[in-house]
Amino acid sequence: MGGDTSDGGQGRQPGESGHRAVPHPGDIRIEAWAACREHCLAEAVLAMVECFADVSGVRPTAVDRVRLAEASSDDLLASLLDEIIFRLEAYGQVPVDVEADEADGGLDVRLAVIGIDDVEITGSVPVAVAWDEVRIGPDPYGWSCAVTVDA
Repeated sequence: MGGDTSDGGQGRQPGESGHRAVPHPGDIRIEAWAACREHCLAEAVLAMVECFADVSGVRPTAVDRVRLAEASSDDLLASLLDEIIFRLEAYGQVPVDVEADEADGGLDVRLAVIGIDDVEITGSVPVAVAWDEVRIGPDPYGWSCAVTVDA
């Protein structure tokens, strides 16, 4: 897990991954980057989680799998984050680790999760993805994305 490199990925090297939150009025704006699309998507999930919960030092209590159908990369990013928000609301699950793999144009995701009551809440819990502010695509170093999440 890369975390915040404080430069928004601007000075990164090929193959590096990371994520950060950036100021955005009233919402959460996250950016993530990685060598491939699937790792970039996983970094985006970790970025969103770090905006509201401290998961450092906690161990997952369960592993869940999610399968997202074939879609554009933008739609996969928004759908994946929507799935995380749904699991927060419906089951009280917070991902502490994420792995994503391409599968027939879609996405297979492994989520190592813990109960929301077992993590320190440090910010507003996200409630929705702003689908009109989703961007993911290749860049000179791999892939990068940005998305706004309502909190």
